[in-house]
Amino acid sequence: MRKTREQAKEDNRRALLDAALQVVSRDGYRARLDEIAERAGLTTGAVYSLFGSKGGLVAALVTDYLQPSYAEIEQAVPADLDLLAAVDAFARYYRRGSDDPAARSELSLQITLLDMAVHDRELGSRLAESIRTQERRLVALFTGRAHDGGAVTERQAQRLVTALRALFVGLTQGVILGLAPGADEEFFADTARALASRTTLLDAGVDPTA
Repeated sequence: MRKTREQAKEDNRRALLDAALQVVSRDGYRARLDEIAERAGLTTGAVYSLFGSKGGLVAALVTDYLQPSYAEIEQAVPADLDLLAAVDAFARYYRRGSDDPAARSELSLQITLLDMAVHDRELGSRLAESIRTQERRLVALFTGRAHDGGAVTERQAQRLVTALRALFVGLTQGVILGLAPGADEEFFADTARALASRTTLLDAGVDPTA
């Protein structure tokens, strides 16, 4: 059966993302578009047509890489939990990911992408926006949950997500590299719940119970 134009476009997009993952993981900011295109069996023109630029391709790669994780998080944190229980479930999910056989290679990719962002300011901006787009899903995940007699606002959820991301990135790197002995699920959950405190949620004098 002959492919439709949209099917062919999506196949080319998928081939370029898969090729970009291989080349970027190996070469970082030195990754060359011509090699990525060659691996995908396409031309550099296809990259510009589908993604606009090398930065657009890498930003799409980040979204492609993060999206399944955020979808899994939404499944791991049921909608009927209050804030502390939701944070607890989120922390345990994150900690289990550190034991995944692919965790070390995923950490390597994260470090590579950060290195690329440091060397290319425009690319760094694109990567940051891609991550922020995905993080908005986490903000939505925590917004409206019951906590301390009230409901968590969107601004409070944003502050919490920022704190949790910093905590989990650091702890996960420590676990994978063997620098965080004793950082088991309970430790992740305890420290995460501690961040869901009145001080963390307090935003410019706004009472989190209001």
